[in-house]
Amino acid sequence: MKKLLTSLLAGLLLASAASAQTLPPPTIAAKSWILLDATSGQVIAAQDPNMRIEPASLTKVMTAYLTFAALRDRKININQMVNVSPHAWKVDPSSSKMFIDPATPVKINDLLYGLMVQSGNDAAVALAEAVAGDEGAFVVLMNREAERMGMKHSHFANPHGLPSPENYSTAADLATLAQRVIADYPDFYKIDSVKSFTYNKITQPNRNRLLWLDPTVDGMKTGHTEGAGFCMIASAKRPNGSGERRLISVVLGTSSDQSRTQESQKLLNWGFQNFDTIKLYNKNQAIATAEVWKGSQGSIKIGFNRDTWITVPKGFAGKIKPVLERKDPLVAPIAENSRVGSVKMVADGKTLVEIPVLALEQVGQGGMIGRAWDSMRLWFK
Repeated sequence: MKKLLTSLLAGLLLASAASAQTLPPPTIAAKSWILLDATSGQVIAAQDPNMRIEPASLTKVMTAYLTFAALRDRKININQMVNVSPHAWKVDPSSSKMFIDPATPVKINDLLYGLMVQSGNDAAVALAEAVAGDEGAFVVLMNREAERMGMKHSHFANPHGLPSPENYSTAADLATLAQRVIADYPDFYKIDSVKSFTYNKITQPNRNRLLWLDPTVDGMKTGHTEGAGFCMIASAKRPNGSGERRLISVVLGTSSDQSRTQESQKLLNWGFQNFDTIKLYNKNQAIATAEVWKGSQGSIKIGFNRDTWITVPKGFAGKIKPVLERKDPLVAPIAENSRVGSVKMVADGKTLVEIPVLALEQVGQGGMIGRAWDSMRLWFK
């Protein structure tokens, strides 16, 4: 029997028996799925999110990420023309292709559209060669980046996702990857919302049907092989109070193109309709001033180095109370952004989520006399 995980990190939906009963997760016809609130970073609901699956063309999201990084670092240029190798041209002719040709150099920009809009496996190989010199070296970069992101259950064997025993991932890892693309490269992410692209006089539509069905959806990628079934990463941004919030869904192993579209839409709608994302603290906002021992100053401001949000069931916000727990005594030296405690968000006696609290400034050691005096005070404390 499939194990159903429904959580907001530390068990948000279990925080209140009553609220859990009123928020049953949707029935999703897929082998594995996850719904992530990209604004708060919290998982709203998931089913078998760590099940190893064949990612198919969802692999191309990592290929895109590394290409965006190379562009940022100026290792390649968006208008750079690259030669098409026979290896890229000969990629499985029965698979999805952009139809590049060794006789015609192609722009990096066109290859990116061919990768993410047309899902061209030839484009994936050409980009891998442009970024790393050859496909093998690029695969090394893919796995290194996956490790850096914390994608603990993923391994890549190629840049396109054609079947290989060594090419695997999970819904949870793919959600992490999708979140990083959107956060790190928002301008390049806009490519995912393009509905069609023409290259070599061949126009191909984006296979993400939600782009036509839901105007709030702006990406990200579909995939399909016989072993993987029909898969989709989708992301949508909708109003949230005076701002906006973004959800990311990953649906793996559905039975058809229509099914992956319907199930992704169902999951996104359920998340937006039943949950709110609440801003708790602003970046660099001091939530307290703590005493410092043996320091060049007697106190330190503590808080968060980023805007801090929490996702809760609708109508739940009024129940939340923050509880600050410090790692006292705080003894200098204390580095800026070092962890000095945590804030637990509590409702109905249950901890919904625990957020690290950081030092918002640096405190050096005090003088010899001051340190000696504080040592005596700590002895009797």
